[in-house]
Amino acid sequence: MTDDTNASSDIPKLGWGRRLRNFADDYLPQGRWLSITLATFVVYSLVVLVLGVYWSVTPAEFDVVERARSYTTSLAASDAAAAPVTGAVTTAALLGVVDTMLSKPGGYLRNDRFPPGVYLDNIPNWEYGALIQSRDLVRAMREFFSRSQSQSKEDGDLSLAEPLLNFQSNSWLLPASENEYRKAMRSTQAYLQRLMDPNAQNAQFYARADNLREWLAMVNTRLGSLSQRLSASVSERRLNTDLAGDGNASQSTAAPSELEVRTPWNEIDDVFYESRGAAWALIHFLKAVEVDFADILQNKNAQVSLRQIVRELEGTQGVVWSPLILNGSGFGPLANHSLVMASYISRANAAIIDLRDLLSQG
Repeated sequence: MTDDTNASSDIPKLGWGRRLRNFADDYLPQGRWLSITLATFVVYSLVVLVLGVYWSVTPAEFDVVERARSYTTSLAASDAAAAPVTGAVTTAALLGVVDTMLSKPGGYLRNDRFPPGVYLDNIPNWEYGALIQSRDLVRAMREFFSRSQSQSKEDGDLSLAEPLLNFQSNSWLLPASENEYRKAMRSTQAYLQRLMDPNAQNAQFYARADNLREWLAMVNTRLGSLSQRLSASVSERRLNTDLAGDGNASQSTAAPSELEVRTPWNEIDDVFYESRGAAWALIHFLKAVEVDFADILQNKNAQVSLRQIVRELEGTQGVVWSPLILNGSGFGPLANHSLVMASYISRANAAIIDLRDLLSQG
């Protein structure tokens, strides 16, 4: 009995890792571990692929008036105070666009560091386009819409919202971009709550023609840049018109009289989806402006002009049937999606110029 005990104590004890490996060697066929590894990798790849496709779907448009009612009803103390006031629809449209950007399938993807978000580039550029338009609108709200004149005091909540929404778009941690944008939403919601409160006199939205023109000027500049970048998908030589129109104009460094402009091939789809996101956001903002500036537009007989701008921008949201953004030559056998997008953007931009001129008339 003593000999058996001593004999068993001489057997080395095996750790759990060694026991599992022995079990696998005894009961699993040769190569089974390799098969399991390959199967796991295939399943993981399929999940990443499906999620990537799902997350890349462009969000649908929302009704800006209904969104304003939902916000104002939740913020108002009573149903009697829930009727949207001047500026509520535009503010709610801004909140809706930012909320959609953060809450769509996959969430905010531009700062992702893990699959499948890290592999995607179309929807992150779409987000960036919508973000730029949101930044311009919150800036216009802070500097123009919420102030009666240049010497008046700016709104406290909007002065917080603007820098938060201008936080860098690709920060992953400490802090994450989406966290800063949600703080901007909370500040904007606080402004909307005061705007809806009939007893609060320190929040205003001035729907005036000059204020609207200031914001449209920013939109004008953004769309002009996008149109040029889209058109540059096809290499072309352009005359340098930087100093045209002013005989005394000068610039920092000399530039050639003729320039060759071309968007790099690896950025063509980036510019396309950035333009698509910008147009998506502008559709909502312009529809909201039509409500809040209804009297101004009606007085100028400009409502149909605004609706035509929206219609041109809605053309940019058509379904892209090709799996790739094609870059055929202007009159070549293959399509050039960038030039098609540039056509819609340019027509909308030209209509905005006409609308600004109309608003400037007495």
